[in-house]
Amino acid sequence: MARPLLIYMCQDRGNSMKTVALIPARSGSKSIPEKNIKNIAGKPLIAWSIEQAISAKLVDDVYVSTDCEKIAEISKSFGAKTPFLRPKSISTDTAKTESAVGHFCKFLDKAQLNYEYILLIQCTSPIRASDRFDSAIRYFERKKFDSLISVANSHRFVWKNFLNPNADYDFLNRPRRQDIPETERTFIETGSFYLFKRAKFLTSGNRICGRYGLYLTPENEATDIDSFVDFSICESLLIRKNNRENFAA
Repeated sequence: MARPLLIYMCQDRGNSMKTVALIPARSGSKSIPEKNIKNIAGKPLIAWSIEQAISAKLVDDVYVSTDCEKIAEISKSFGAKTPFLRPKSISTDTAKTESAVGHFCKFLDKAQLNYEYILLIQCTSPIRASDRFDSAIRYFERKKFDSLISVANSHRFVWKNFLNPNADYDFLNRPRRQDIPETERTFIETGSFYLFKRAKFLTSGNRICGRYGLYLTPENEATDIDSFVDFSICESLLIRKNNRENFAA
């Protein structure tokens, strides 16, 4: 397996191959009813990700994959393409996101649409800098990765196995966070977005494939809405974002 390569945000500009954005948004959220289209900071939650993808210069098309006609119509009203409804069999609580990506790839093949890269976007992480997707695509191409994972710094000391605890650090010689070597620092997978080559996904069946790297984002972009508390925090941050230039940049 290829070893992950830690990379940071890139400001270089360059040419891009054709990229399609895919936003999975199934119905039936149990934690927050109709979460993906619930109004947050003035617009449906999914609208934030749709508009960010549409505004990206290096994203050619934006699709929403959903099993819900209501979500499809709202997504379409904000500019996304929704030419199909995802089958219920791959839209359950236990269905993997890869199944939605695979279904989307079959649609692209049938429609004879050729994209080299797929930008997989999670709409429950709506806080992103305005140039986030363009920056990630440029870095992805510059480093010649096959897949890219959005991450954020982790400033916490982590323990595993509640019944038989073990730590991911030397608690007998507790380090100061600023003294932890670069090679030993930890990062959390934000889930905000993934970028990968379509061909590599088709051979591996996984969004993390081939030669993969990490794309570092600010901590506030790691916000993932999974509860009403998350929702309130995220809405507060989005309101601040609207009133503050270069927020989360």
